[in-house]
Amino acid sequence: MDIPYTVQPRPDTGVYNAKMGIWLFLASEVMLFGGLFSAYVLLRVGADAWPHGWLNIPLGTANTFVLITSSITTVLAWVSLKNNQFSRFKLFHAITLVCALCFLGIKSFEYRDKFMHYEITLANGKFADGHLIGKSRDFDLAKKTGSVTLHGYEVDQEVDLMDLHRPEARHIQREEITIPAVEIKKMGNYGPWHNTYTAIYFTLTGLHALHVIGGALVIGFLWGPGSRMWKTDPERFTNRVEVSGLFWHFVDLIWIFLFPVLYLL
Repeated sequence: MDIPYTVQPRPDTGVYNAKMGIWLFLASEVMLFGGLFSAYVLLRVGADAWPHGWLNIPLGTANTFVLITSSITTVLAWVSLKNNQFSRFKLFHAITLVCALCFLGIKSFEYRDKFMHYEITLANGKFADGHLIGKSRDFDLAKKTGSVTLHGYEVDQEVDLMDLHRPEARHIQREEITIPAVEIKKMGNYGPWHNTYTAIYFTLTGLHALHVIGGALVIGFLWGPGSRMWKTDPERFTNRVEVSGLFWHFVDLIWIFLFPVLYLL
């Protein structure tokens, strides 16, 4: 028995089943990300201070152009099938996959940068901040032995680390700093546990990255083994590509909101 309405539109909705299903799924996704964006707004409004300048804007901009490009190639892949140009479909879908990998590569580099970035509370009440260069072999914070070396700077108050866009921060000289363990009161990297900002940053961008991975897996399947359906049922295969494209456009749209909210504002 054939599954109905895989190609022809349903009389009650005017679209085929898969398209109706993806729209309902995307509606639930809007509610998911809407709740997280609302949490971000409430956390930021209730915070006494909010970090500025912690993220790499050029890399975020590059990722934005990468995703926009991938959305364009996704559309072109679908149009190629509508025009019965299978080889062009393979080309444009391959470009989409490359863009997805580029996006994830850039995002993983940003994540690594945060996990290598440390804030150290010193025993004298000051703060050191910078990227970890290395730790001595005998470094043990609990036993107060050894030392840690950062490429960064020292400030008098923790609030001075919050806004790196202020004029004073632009003139801070970053240099190699070696700090003995006996002078360290507390140290930690900029992972999701660092503060409220990094927690919501990793939550939003991490969930978005999982959507990119999921979308890339589907697109990769349609580009590879799934493309065999083109020979047996081209119209249904074209519909599958359209549905995957709708999800990919949603992923792109979410990033269009994430980029200015997290990187620029």
